[in-house]
Amino acid sequence: MTVALDLTSDPIDLTRALVDIPSPSRHEAAIAVAVHTALVGTVGGFTGPGAGRVEVVRDGNRVLARTMRGLPSRVVLAGHLDTVPIADNVPCRLTGHGDELALHGCGTVDMKSGDAVFLHLFATLADAADLAHDLTLVMYDCEEIEATANGLGHLERTHAEWLTGDVAILGEPTGGLIEAGCQGTLRIRVHARGVRAHSARSWLGDNAVHRLSPVLASLSAYEARSVDIDGCVYREGLQAVRMSAGVAGNTVPDEAWIDVNFRSAPDRDTGAALAHALEVLGLTQQQRVETGEEPPTEPGLYWELTDLSPGALPGLSAPAAADLVRAAGGRVRAKYGWTDVSRFAALGIPAVNLGPGDPGLAHKRDEWCPAVQITEVAATLRAYLTGADAPH
Repeated sequence: MTVALDLTSDPIDLTRALVDIPSPSRHEAAIAVAVHTALVGTVGGFTGPGAGRVEVVRDGNRVLARTMRGLPSRVVLAGHLDTVPIADNVPCRLTGHGDELALHGCGTVDMKSGDAVFLHLFATLADAADLAHDLTLVMYDCEEIEATANGLGHLERTHAEWLTGDVAILGEPTGGLIEAGCQGTLRIRVHARGVRAHSARSWLGDNAVHRLSPVLASLSAYEARSVDIDGCVYREGLQAVRMSAGVAGNTVPDEAWIDVNFRSAPDRDTGAALAHALEVLGLTQQQRVETGEEPPTEPGLYWELTDLSPGALPGLSAPAAADLVRAAGGRVRAKYGWTDVSRFAALGIPAVNLGPGDPGLAHKRDEWCPAVQITEVAATLRAYLTGADAPH
């Protein structure tokens, strides 16, 4: 049964309704159907300037809508419908009252509150006389998992014309500030091969775990770089994030691996980021194995690249982005995490992150968002999209 969504309702109430539809990555069908059904119903009721000038499309678990009113510029509002796995934090729960009202639950921060703001603004402005920019709404799936599954990447291949605009706004959580650009991310899995033996006769073996010690030492000694780009300070990081080893309590292990994640400032392209990570870890191209392939059995270190996504420069000098900065009161900072602004930047479209919620609470079991931030972000974007922030 399709959940009925009222896109014209208060974004706080809409956030709650979206959170109550579970949508972990690869399981977004129910929320995609609900959003698509609500958009079609809302657009079908238009009687003003948007009547007959709005397209709505569903592509799998991706939902698109755009106005075709011939306005002088176009703003893309993009948000992902998926969440990380639910951790006993659905349905949405409310605490507090008035300015202390808070929404608790999976997706309240990342990023169903941002989705709710975008859906509400599209539903209430697409047919409004004071809309200053044509709008494109992009709701997509699988953002929280590997880049190859990302729904926005799918749309680049199937509906690329829908992703064009003068500026793109991603509703990722920023606490209501503009977070400009994003850092790149890559993951390397370093494999160690050794020789298995009884631990009582360890000289007959070659410990694969011990072979990883130079990698761990390099990570422990690493001093991360900070770089200022257009007034936004990006902080890099090179971290071990996962490892596996061991056969039994009396056995020298012959296999071990460690995953290393590098978050690179956007002044490094993917090639430079990979080269830097390999240099720090003491690895060479000759030790590389293709992703998903088994490394050689000969003792030694090998590596495979399991994820690689470029960063995005701030792009705040573009006129449409500068107008948005003004509407947000000039409150701008760097985005440390990777987001899909990178995909828009690669298409030559200035893109920023702007959404309710503390990004430090994203993915946490106790994820929660102040309701007042949802209201404030909606008001900021409404002023921008109607030109109410423009100097007179």
